[in-house]
Amino acid sequence: MLKIYLIPTTLGETDLKSILPNGNFEIINNLKYFIVENLRSARRFLKQVNREINIGEITFFELNEHTKLFDLQQFIKSHINGNDVGILSEAGCPCTADPGAAAVEIAHKNGIKVMPLVGPSSILLSLMASGFNGQNFAFNGYLPIDKKERTGKLKALENRVFAENQTQIFIETPYRNNQLLQNIIETLNPQTKLCIASELTTANEFIKTLLVSDWKKNKTDFNKKQAIFLIGK
Repeated sequence: MLKIYLIPTTLGETDLKSILPNGNFEIINNLKYFIVENLRSARRFLKQVNREINIGEITFFELNEHTKLFDLQQFIKSHINGNDVGILSEAGCPCTADPGAAAVEIAHKNGIKVMPLVGPSSILLSLMASGFNGQNFAFNGYLPIDKKERTGKLKALENRVFAENQTQIFIETPYRNNQLLQNIIETLNPQTKLCIASELTTANEFIKTLLVSDWKKNKTDFNKKQAIFLIGK
């Protein structure tokens, strides 16, 4: 039975063998077709998996916000015939905060087996380390860029934390992390708890949960770092 493998990648500079099972390497080495979020990072990841891999023998299809659904459908129909396919996110697990879900939906409609592989997820790792409720949580992706809209969204998420005891998780573009943190400090109740996890699984990993009032005193710089934010009680 034909398969589409959902292949986790790294969250930053780290030894692949410390975060990925050996079975992943064997599967990756046997694939010749990949649907990827970013060609450059995909090629770099495959070279990390196997320095001897011949990139010229691999067929890539780039799936991002500019990709037409028809082109994706045609790629899968053209190349899945007799060939398994791998889906690679730019970082972490595919199909969470990236467009890979569109390919998985097509796979299900066409009777192609979907095989998620084990690997690092910033969402789950940060939730595990936050001390917040792990039985009821929501991942909200990116918050609005407009400050007024973002402020309103933050207040709505905080309300859900206390009304439903639901942990709220969200991310931001790395160069806007500090701006988001400042907005959180200005918007949320000082007694609300905020966890920030950055550079997970790398040598520079940082995870800390503090009251919003205490983050105001904290001088940690998250500019241009991969970070994820959680609010809880």
